[in-house]
Amino acid sequence: MAIPKDPMILMSYVNTQLRDFYSSLDELCSALDLNREELEERLGTVDFHYNKEKNQFV
Repeated sequence: MAIPKDPMILMSYVNTQLRDFYSSLDELCSALDLNREELEERLGTVDFHYNKEKNQFV
């Protein structure tokens, strides 16, 4: 499954997945076969960073 390329849509998609299905970013990345560093770097380009306590990008 392809994930959205646009960083803003990607952030929304990832946060929805984290909220509904995964208890951590590592779990999401493992299940969807994503590289965590690349994902965080892509979302970092629009100033979103993973917050472990909230389990979402803020």
